[in-house]
Amino acid sequence: MPRPRNKEDLMIAASSNYEKLVTLIENRTEKEKNICYDFSTEEKKKEAHWKRDKNLRDVLMHLYEWHLLLLEWIKNRENGSSKPFLVEGYNWKTYGAMNLVFYNRCQNVSEEEALQKFKESHRKVMEALDTFSQEELFTKTYYPWVGGSCIGSYFISTTSSHYDWAIKKMKAHQKNCR
Repeated sequence: MPRPRNKEDLMIAASSNYEKLVTLIENRTEKEKNICYDFSTEEKKKEAHWKRDKNLRDVLMHLYEWHLLLLEWIKNRENGSSKPFLVEGYNWKTYGAMNLVFYNRCQNVSEEEALQKFKESHRKVMEALDTFSQEELFTKTYYPWVGGSCIGSYFISTTSSHYDWAIKKMKAHQKNCR
């Protein structure tokens, strides 16, 4: 699916990839549920997340935490502030360390709870998305606090693109379980 360029395409891509992800979760085998994610023997999987996430809970909580970042950040629209997108103390060069903070704080969350949190945060993100116009979402610099980009890019990154990332990770795990 090509990168969304308008609100309608964004809503379709986010919903479609969400449904694909939820279906993949629902159709896991017992083996897939019970074996930890391990991509250590795959040379091409060098990014930190391939080592970080050990199970579905870790993936879902990662998505959930990024949803929360977006939901908190878009409050700038309501209150006129210019709070940065990432957690204070992190930037786009160091956000990997921020992801480890997210990982570490979710280790006592059950998979069931993670799935419910993810579903609820997805619903809230989609509700928030619906409040933006086409112009607000895809006009660069419409909101000065976005920093020269468009807010639609952030919605894409935290929904359809991130869901695609999770789907790829789950499919790689499926393959390893065979």
